[in-house]
Amino acid sequence: MPIKPEQLAALMREVEQEDPIDFADLPFAEEDLRELVAAHLCEMAASMENFSTEDRLMTLLAVSAKLVLENMVLHIQLLRRHGLPVGENVEALLGRLRKGNAG
Repeated sequence: MPIKPEQLAALMREVEQEDPIDFADLPFAEEDLRELVAAHLCEMAASMENFSTEDRLMTLLAVSAKLVLENMVLHIQLLRRHGLPVGENVEALLGRLRKGNAG
């Protein structure tokens, strides 16, 4: 039985308790944004109903990885724009990437 957008939005709220999202001063209601994303992802999952379990998992992992990467890039850009240092974890990751590109 496929997950419904309302169920996914509820799960998103649970995850956000551990790692809250800073919506700052966006001119949108947090719940509206959450519901929009939940509906989009449920539509995406429904469109994969003919995929094998492995293909569905790989697709969802690829989408998740892309979103994490995009979030990290936007976070670093925001910090740099405001002249703030990036955290130790991000700095260590960037250092590893620089070493990999230097070789």
